[in-house]
Amino acid sequence: MADKEEKEEISTEGGEKKKSNLLLIIIIGVLFLILVIGAVVAFLMMGNEEPAATNGAPTQQEASADAPKEDAEPSDSSLTEVGLMYPLDGFTVNLLSESGKRYLKVEMNLELEGEELSPELDTKKPVFRDVIIRILSSKSLEEISTIKGKEKLKEQLVNELNMRLKDGKVKNVYFTDFVVQ
Repeated sequence: MADKEEKEEISTEGGEKKKSNLLLIIIIGVLFLILVIGAVVAFLMMGNEEPAATNGAPTQQEASADAPKEDAEPSDSSLTEVGLMYPLDGFTVNLLSESGKRYLKVEMNLELEGEELSPELDTKKPVFRDVIIRILSSKSLEEISTIKGKEKLKEQLVNELNMRLKDGKVKNVYFTDFVVQ
């Protein structure tokens, strides 16, 4: 009788050891999986950050990669010379959002190709303000909060304004104040 009891105790201890080993392996596997996922997430988050020294400006390599092939090496004078500037009054518009509580306050200057464009801009100023207000108010916070979004906004403004001009062109738009709240 004592032999049977000893055999039963030995068999239950072996079963408990097997169960505890299996449980330990499962716990280690789950912890390893969590560690790997955390490392991947940390790597992806660190990879998307821009270096602090550039302040969001593209690096020399990025700028040369984005530039057209014929303008790959612009001369020093094209970078330092700016055309005639035409300042515009400030704009304050509601941004496109579900709550309607976001707004954008922006001031900008237009870089013109030549002086002959200034009189046309003076006469069409209300038209240009209307175009700019419509474009700005059609944007969401997500669209204009990135550097690429601001560049797309500039391109859209230049294209829309140039469609309404006869005597010249707007070369660029420069934001002198850009506040989102």
